[in-house]
Amino acid sequence: MHSRSSTIRTGRAVGAVAALLAGGLVLGACSGGSGDDKTGKESSPSAGGSVSLPRLDGAHLEIAAVWTGQEQTNFKKVLAEFEKRTGAQVTFVPAQDPIINFLGSKIAGGQPPDIALLPQPGAIKQAVDKGWAKPVGPDALKEVQKNYSQGWQDIGKVNGKQYGVYYKAANKSLIWYNAKVFENAGAKEPTTWKDLLTTAQAVYDSGVTPFSVPGADGWPLTDWFENVYLSQAGPEKYDQLAQHKIKWTDPSVKQALRTLAQIWGKKDYLAGGQDGALQTEFPNSVTQTFTGGDQPKAAMIYEGDFVQVNIGETKAKVGTDAKVFPFPAVGSTAPVVSGGDAAVVLKDSKAAQALMTFLASPDAATIQAKLGGYLSPNKNVAISAYPNSVQQKIAKSLIASGDDFRFDMSDQAPQAFGGTPGKGEWKDLQDFLKNPGDVTGAQAALEKDAAAAYGSGS
Repeated sequence: MHSRSSTIRTGRAVGAVAALLAGGLVLGACSGGSGDDKTGKESSPSAGGSVSLPRLDGAHLEIAAVWTGQEQTNFKKVLAEFEKRTGAQVTFVPAQDPIINFLGSKIAGGQPPDIALLPQPGAIKQAVDKGWAKPVGPDALKEVQKNYSQGWQDIGKVNGKQYGVYYKAANKSLIWYNAKVFENAGAKEPTTWKDLLTTAQAVYDSGVTPFSVPGADGWPLTDWFENVYLSQAGPEKYDQLAQHKIKWTDPSVKQALRTLAQIWGKKDYLAGGQDGALQTEFPNSVTQTFTGGDQPKAAMIYEGDFVQVNIGETKAKVGTDAKVFPFPAVGSTAPVVSGGDAAVVLKDSKAAQALMTFLASPDAATIQAKLGGYLSPNKNVAISAYPNSVQQKIAKSLIASGDDFRFDMSDQAPQAFGGTPGKGEWKDLQDFLKNPGDVTGAQAALEKDAAAAYGSGS
C-alpha cells in the first residue's frame, strides 16, 4: 500500500475536512448535536439517533486505523457514543503504514483487531484475498444501501460482495487560492480549464506567480493528472486506465499530458519554475501560497480538502484569506476525484457488526463532521453539520457528484506503480514536470512502468 505521504493525502488530513462535510444530516436534525457540546458530554442515544443498536454489555472490541492527533481524538468521540448506546467497550488501536503489513503481523500473532480502517480499495481486496476480511452483515448492509450512492457502495465490494463501509472521504478536486491576490488581480473563480488559464494570466499580470506545485512529492502530480484525465477523457476511460485495460500510450493520455503542459510547461506560471517546483514539498507548497502578504510565492495551490490542515499552520483564515473552488471542467463535466477510508470486519461477531452498522449510519459521521477536519461520503449527513462554509462547499460537491466521482487512480494501482516515492507514476510525472515538452517520452515511461507493475500484480 502507499507510503505515509499518501496516507496524509487520502487519510488523516482528509479526515478533517470530511467530517465537516459529511457528518451532519441526521444527527444534526435529530440528536440535538451529539458531539457538538463544548463540555464533551454527548446527548443521550434516546435523543433520536437514526439507527437502532443492540445492547452489548460486556462486549470488547478493537478498531485499528492509522489516524493520529486531532483526527484520532475526534474519532474516539464517535466510538464513545457507540459505547454509550450499546454498553460495549471499544479500544482504538493505532496502526502503522502500510496498514496491511501492520495487520499481517497482528493476524500472524493471533490477535487481529475486530475492525480495521483501510485507506485504498486495493487494501480491501488484499484483505479479502488473504481470507482476513468478513462480509458486512445484514443490518450494516441496510445502512450502506440507504446512506451511500451506488459508487461508494461499489468501491467497498469485492467479487460483488460488500466488505468495506466508507466511513471517511477526501475531495481531491479543489483549487485553493489566496483571496487577496485574486482581489488585487481582479481575478474570478474559474469554472472551465480555459477560464483557469485566463485567471492565471490575470494573476501573473498583477505581479504574482499563479501556481504552487509540490513536485518534490510525486503523489500531487498524479492527482493533477487524474483530475484533467477524468474530466477530459471521461469516467469510462478513467476506469480502463486505472485497471490498465488501455495503455498509457493511448491518445487520451497524450491529450491530458498536453493539457497539463499548458500550466506545467509555463515556467512563469510555477513558483520557482519547473526546477523550483521539483524541490517543493507538499506542506511548503501550501504555506508559501498563504504567507507573504500581498506578495506570496504563488496565488493558487491544487490539492484536496486536507490542504486546510496546512493552511492552519499560517495566519491565513480559511473562508476569508484562503478560499477554494472546484477543479474546473476540462471536458464537459468538472471532475470529482476522491480518496477515503473504509471499515472492514476482521473478527466477526454481533458486536463488530453493530459497530459497522453504526459507522455506516449518519449518526456516527455527523458527530465527527461537527468536530471539523473530516468529510463523509454518507449522503444522509446534513451539510449543515460541517462547521464552516468552506467545508460545507467541499462536502456538497462530493455528495452532488453522486456516482460520477472516481476514486484516486494511483490508489487503485499496484503500489509499485501508483504508490512508491521515486518510482513508477510518481517518478514519471516528476520527469514530465521537468520536461513538459516530451509527451511521447512520458507516455512511454508510464506504460513501461505500468506494464511491469500490473503484470506482476500488486
